Amino acid sequence: MRLTTISAVFALFICGSLNAQNWSQWRGPLGTGHASHNEVLENWSVESNLAWKVKLPAPGNSTPVTWDEKIFVSMASADGKQRGTYCYSLEDGELLWNHSVTREAQDKTHKTNPFCASSPTTDGNLVYSWYGSAGLIAYTLDGQVAWEKDLGIFQHIWGTASSPVVFEDLLILNCGPGLNAYWIALDKKTGDEIWKREVPDAKSESVEEFRGSWSTPIISGAGQDATMFISMPMRLYAVNPRTGDVKWTCGGLQKLVYTSPLITSDIAVTMGGYSGPAFAVKRGGTGDVTEERRLWYHTERKQIPQRVGSGVIVGDHIYILNEPGIAWCIELKTGKTTWQQRLGDSNTWSSMSYLDGKLYVVNMKGTSFVLKPNPEQCEIIAENEVADLTRSSLVFANDSIIQRGYEYLYCFRK
Repeated sequence: MRLTTISAVFALFICGSLNAQNWSQWRGPLGTGHASHNEVLENWSVESNLAWKVKLPAPGNSTPVTWDEKIFVSMASADGKQRGTYCYSLEDGELLWNHSVTREAQDKTHKTNPFCASSPTTDGNLVYSWYGSAGLIAYTLDGQVAWEKDLGIFQHIWGTASSPVVFEDLLILNCGPGLNAYWIALDKKTGDEIWKREVPDAKSESVEEFRGSWSTPIISGAGQDATMFISMPMRLYAVNPRTGDVKWTCGGLQKLVYTSPLITSDIAVTMGGYSGPAFAVKRGGTGDVTEERRLWYHTERKQIPQRVGSGVIVGDHIYILNEPGIAWCIELKTGKTTWQQRLGDSNTWSSMSYLDGKLYVVNMKGTSFVLKPNPEQCEIIAENEVADLTRSSLVFANDSIIQRGYEYLYCFRK
């Protein structure tokens, strides 16, 4: 029997030690926005279903991650000189530990992107946090430094944001953007370099140039059959995550990329930032597969709104909340938009998640929307207001929903 698209997605990503109730990395346990949580809360507010909230020492855009009863959040002082990770109890919000490093030299970023925009990731043994020019640190779950790695200086007028990804015994990171840009894989236990690759068009000619990738890679499969997909300036790359060798590429992007790739068992989708092109490509092949395998290509202005948060694939459709606050449903194989609808009255940088048969996303005003994945019309199940500037994405851990605002960290549960 042929697997459905959703079943195929899960089959691609699940590995033995992964606990689906942990939100262990950017975009959840699979890195796709999909998780197998059941009976997920639909309605919440600070007046109802609020388990706790804690005042955060600093604002930020990074999304928290969880493991068992712990939440890990990266944040920095306003000047970026102190950059660190904070660990809170999932049960009651108690601060369990925090650790920061000092970066005296002045780095650049945008006022809407505070330092430490990269989300941590964890494999249940160590927690990995990238602080841009202040380095990459691996912590034990109790907050002890296991190892540190200096990855160089990263300067861009909009700062950094890509998050590390664990693959088997490796920790992989898309380093950049700016004058220094490359991919690197480290031994996740020691921090030793395993491979490092520079790619064409990734580096900027100046710190102010509108060029770069803030995209977090996604990996499907295991062992020698694994493929890492990463969206870079000008093209999408399919890479062997064990070696960094490029399997194939597809052209059609422009200089700026924010979203993570979206993939099924046979299709990969990438969407450019700053009103850049979007396309889908049939997976496989070697070399440049643009001409023979690209399925659709959006270049017209009305087809390519600004996109910062990533979408999610459910069945044969892509669902995404674009930066202006307008949700779209797009046919996966054809690129046809089946509907568009504004959600609320705010912009968004949040990525969409799919759990318990529902779509979840939050806008900058802190209002979350729960949608039914209906390809024929936008069907809103619930709208939940939390008045706190939010540029991160929602987190789902056990029976809880975590929202990281600029002022508070919130936990909602039944």
